[in-house]
Amino acid sequence: MLFGTLKQARRVSVALIGFTVVLLGLVMIVTPGPGWLVILLGLSILSAEFVWARRLMNRVKKTGHELSKTVFGESKKPSPERKI
Repeated sequence: MLFGTLKQARRVSVALIGFTVVLLGLVMIVTPGPGWLVILLGLSILSAEFVWARRLMNRVKKTGHELSKTVFGESKKPSPERKI
């Protein structure tokens, strides 16, 4: 019974901190501050405990990667061939 209570307390704490950070990010969108960055930070905190937040974070990462490929093009990494 004690472990269930501790698990619930952790879940509530993560939810409280995560949603507070997301709300601060929303406020920072209309006021000076790194709003989107703080929202992503809050979402990453929530994704530590909630599956829906993890799925949303993965979708945001995928969309961001596709956007960066569109804007900057494919990355030009050197080929792994070694010259002797």
